[in-house]
Amino acid sequence: MTQQQLADAVGIKFQQIQKYETGMNRVSASRLWDIAHTLNVPVSFFFDGLAAGEEAQGDLDADILSNKEALELVRTYYTIPETQRRRLFELARVLSDAA
Repeated sequence: MTQQQLADAVGIKFQQIQKYETGMNRVSASRLWDIAHTLNVPVSFFFDGLAAGEEAQGDLDADILSNKEALELVRTYYTIPETQRRRLFELARVLSDAA
């Protein structure tokens, strides 16, 4: 599969795929899930070869993403305009600190 085909399948420009590949941009959890789904591999595929401590965090992330509600929340979050999304993120951070 070419970068262009992958980009088309997940609904982004191929330049963004290149930025993900080079590490210039981070890949969001929902985008990683979309890419894994398109490539027909588990999300954990992208974490193969990590050290034991890092694998535990990767397993935690995979557990979170296997939760349908969490995945829907992440996808919905990224549909919010960036300015509002930043405000929502800050609100969530404040609320989590208060808990």
